[in-house]
Amino acid sequence: MTDSVVTRFAPSPTGFLHIGGARTALFNWLYAKKHGGKMLLRIEDTDRERSTEAAITAILDGLKWLELGWDGEVIYQFARAARHREVAEQLLADGKAYRCYATAEELAAMREKARAEGRTRLYDGMWRDRDPATAPADVKPTIRLRAPQTGETVIEDQVQGRVVWQNENLDDLVLLRGDGNPTYMLAVVVDDHDMGVTHVIRGDDHLINAARQKQIYDAMGWALPSMSHIPLIHGPDGSKLSKRHGALGVDAYRAMGYLPAALRNYLVRLGWSHGDQEIFSTEEMIAAFDLASVGRAAARFDFAKLENLNGHYIRHADDQALVKMFEDVLDHVPGRNELKAKLNDTTRAQLLKAMPALKERAKTLIELIDAANFIFADRPLELDPKAQALLTPENRKLIGQLHSALEKVETWSGAATEAALRAFAEENSLKLGAVAQPLRAALTGRTTSPGIFEVLDVLGRQESLGRLKDQSTT
Repeated sequence: MTDSVVTRFAPSPTGFLHIGGARTALFNWLYAKKHGGKMLLRIEDTDRERSTEAAITAILDGLKWLELGWDGEVIYQFARAARHREVAEQLLADGKAYRCYATAEELAAMREKARAEGRTRLYDGMWRDRDPATAPADVKPTIRLRAPQTGETVIEDQVQGRVVWQNENLDDLVLLRGDGNPTYMLAVVVDDHDMGVTHVIRGDDHLINAARQKQIYDAMGWALPSMSHIPLIHGPDGSKLSKRHGALGVDAYRAMGYLPAALRNYLVRLGWSHGDQEIFSTEEMIAAFDLASVGRAAARFDFAKLENLNGHYIRHADDQALVKMFEDVLDHVPGRNELKAKLNDTTRAQLLKAMPALKERAKTLIELIDAANFIFADRPLELDPKAQALLTPENRKLIGQLHSALEKVETWSGAATEAALRAFAEENSLKLGAVAQPLRAALTGRTTSPGIFEVLDVLGRQESLGRLKDQSTT
């Protein structure tokens, strides 16, 4: 296909890039990639009071971390206000819009009356055909769309199907406020048209907006983009997604130790399916993605499923890449500066050596960091309560004997230390487990760790013997 497909992701910078927004960006990105098109990024910063630079940075950083690159320059909606005003004036000149001089009190009374009568059309059209010469001098008019009052507005939605609104229930939409500022509805339509957007893929909370926006497209004689309104993400219990369920910023998932590839894979399966396939490489996602397989029901967020998927990605990740991710995540996790300071050529090499064992059990990078703690621990080790309890006077004596046995190992390796420990256990009629558990406590300060021979191999001869000496009584 040609590059005629143009999608867009258009977040409001009033907060972080939340998980629902990330999924919308992903769906837009995948659709554009599949069709050899472009995904544009537009920051909808017309709400000047609530839009912040910090939020813009968080959105851009979140997309970069998820590796969802956009095409071209970032477009800032507020900077295009003059163009939005120009379109409103054009509609006015063509008789497709009119000036409304209704006061705030009049509008409030209209809304109240309409609600009392159970009508969804809140504005009664009082200035639709009135002579502007009769306008009060002290009211700054809004510009309203002269919307059709009969018939239907129809959207052929690629996800929701055919959606129909009766025009008698839709208001004459405000295009330009009394202060001359364009409304969100107008700005979105003008921007999508000017940016050449062919496919609008967004949350189904925008579905009612589609009806209003189509009326602006029709008034301007512009072609309506293909519309796809995807269901929102709910909590596991079916209620609106809250922070408890996972309604967090993408940066929070990064700090919790999730991998971008795992989060992308999890998000693509929230509301979209491809047979029974759960695990997708980026290439497979692009090849398989289609809007017809997006469900109409709200997707349910499940942390346990995300964690299991993340564990899969960690186990299958390249060890060197994991060392880099381990290092990167430290910048996003509070209180890890001390560990960051201990990263050097030696500890990085130890981490790389330990990675095959560490990654087998970790479901997040945070679990990986915790499991790697033994590499960075200072001597004498701080023992956790279980390790403390295990290192009884009797076991401390055993540690002293193990120190002597391991001291005789000349060429230090996992295999050589294993042979020495097995021989020691046999000579002393001990089970290997009775030797390994106290040894683990003395070497790592904990009762769980990677295999004990791997720990000895990673720590090396000098550090291992030093730690055993610290905890032994001979």
